[in-house]
Amino acid sequence: MNKSLLTIFILLGSLVSIAQVSSDYAVLVSATNSTTPPSIQLYWPLYANATDYTIYKKDLSTTSWGTSIATLSGTATTFTDNDVIIDSAYEYKIVRNSTTGIVAEGYLIGGIELSAVDYRGTCLLVLDTTITTDLTNEIYQLKKDISGDGWAVEELHVARDMNPTIVRDLIIGRANANSSITALFLFGRVPVLYSGNLYPDGHPDHQGAWPADGIYGDIDVEYTDATVDITVAARIENQNVPGDGKYDQSVFKSKLELEVGRVDLYNMPTFILDEASLLKRYLQADHEFRTGVHIYARRALIDDNFGAFAGEAFASSGWRNFAPMFSSSEIYEADYFSTMYTNDYLWSYGCGGGWFQGAGGVGTTNDFALDTVKSAFTMLFGSYFGDWDANDDFLRAPLASGNTLTNCWAGRPHWHFHNMAMGANIGYSARLTQNNQSTYVSNIFPKWVHIALMGDPTLRMHIVQPPTTISLAIPTGETSVIGIDYTNSPDPEVIGYYVYRSASEFGIYERITNELINYSPFIDEEPIHGTNYYMVKAVKLETSSSGSYYNTSTGISDSIFIEYVSVENNLAANISIAPNPASDYLSINFSANPLQTNYTITNLEGKIYLPGLINNSSNKVNIQMLPEGMYLFNLGDYHKKFMVMK
Repeated sequence: MNKSLLTIFILLGSLVSIAQVSSDYAVLVSATNSTTPPSIQLYWPLYANATDYTIYKKDLSTTSWGTSIATLSGTATTFTDNDVIIDSAYEYKIVRNSTTGIVAEGYLIGGIELSAVDYRGTCLLVLDTTITTDLTNEIYQLKKDISGDGWAVEELHVARDMNPTIVRDLIIGRANANSSITALFLFGRVPVLYSGNLYPDGHPDHQGAWPADGIYGDIDVEYTDATVDITVAARIENQNVPGDGKYDQSVFKSKLELEVGRVDLYNMPTFILDEASLLKRYLQADHEFRTGVHIYARRALIDDNFGAFAGEAFASSGWRNFAPMFSSSEIYEADYFSTMYTNDYLWSYGCGGGWFQGAGGVGTTNDFALDTVKSAFTMLFGSYFGDWDANDDFLRAPLASGNTLTNCWAGRPHWHFHNMAMGANIGYSARLTQNNQSTYVSNIFPKWVHIALMGDPTLRMHIVQPPTTISLAIPTGETSVIGIDYTNSPDPEVIGYYVYRSASEFGIYERITNELINYSPFIDEEPIHGTNYYMVKAVKLETSSSGSYYNTSTGISDSIFIEYVSVENNLAANISIAPNPASDYLSINFSANPLQTNYTITNLEGKIYLPGLINNSSNKVNIQMLPEGMYLFNLGDYHKKFMVMK
């Protein structure tokens, strides 16, 4: 450890000894709810120095909190909101004043039995071509898993030596061509885009351009490379001069449209495995988490080596987020590595004076390489390593360790994950944090370009084990229906299943069951012509420390082909019409399944009496309203005379 870093650690240690604790800067709010009558009760621990609490409430789609809905005394520990309805979400902010002058805030999304989310948008998977060949099977499984959680999936392949500005142009082109793209998953050594003249860790030898993945998600504005001229940084990558391909901006120019996450395990030599093997291990852990193979205890760990730090209270990013996820009783202060080598925590947070490969009091990249940390989601904070594109960088190290799936540099600014307690994906939280100006407490450097998510942006924290098998078949004796059979999920809390269908493997899956089903096989009576892709998801009513919502598993899927013949060609369709003459009903039959087609019944002068739709091999048409006479059944170029007799 060099002398300058040692000096920094001594300074940080002296600050910790005289400061308040970081939890003083967060209201540890959780919630329960009732359905009869509908109500949401917020609750938090008694805080001895509190003077009053103010409660705010807003719709999820707005950024302004408006007027408060309640003011409570400093001894209050609960607030009940009766102005709620089932299947609606509400966001709350609780502000606490205290005799110490510390103002604390907490946030929570409350809801009662929110409906399941069937479709989340399109995820653009940007793949480094260097590693795609070695990971063909794993990437296919990743696409299946992302698709199984309600996303359509597109791919964009880029070379790792490509200019990042060109990669950004390609992404913008894709997003403009498909407005449903909302998530951007950078996998492998996707070119690293640098921007700005900043050093949010406070070290002048680190001033210049930092990695800025969020700019890949800011697709409606131009960024420039003309004005910043700074070469004081020790890392050449941070030096930024006009025309070098690094942008000038230190702050995002507008709100990000896309949710961005990166899995990049290049240049991690402390780990025994090579880059491709590390990426393969990450994808295996991603799949096993999504499918419930690895289940983590719903609790959180905090290893805080900074304390309040003159009011910045970096670890309040942990306290503030973990309470709505697990309640304050399931947040534990403990040593990061020694605890999670043997005990599992769904979430964790660690901070301390840092360098590129570690944080004082927390550990080092080598600690991640020595053993597997049992935490799916984590946050880390300290000097230097927030600039994550460095050799063995501590921010990327958790993703190389074997279990941990996401990480971020949380403290400058604070991150906000409370929405994940009600089913949101982590990329949504990342974009919320990157776009946050004043909606939530931010500490310093809100909207700065260094804010980035390491990990799969489509991941969610509550897992339902999926059905174990799916099989598709056209039942014996049938020609126009498909049976979807599945084996039940092993999850004992599953209350039923949804079935979905798509015309393409990674396209939009439409739910074709109006209600939950608990039987198999399910019969689809209106399959599409050609290949039908079906997906089955297990569903349970998820309850967190924020509320309740219907949660779906990753879907399991398969495909089957069914052929319909065109009725435009009489010979191919082999149409038969009977009886003739007819009085009440006309039976129209085909030798094979017809494509969905419109027909008309007219008199011989062409007056239309009955328009209708053909979509099965056997069809019955009610003609009771027709007076006696001669008529024509018309289907494309096919015309058949028939007599109506009463």
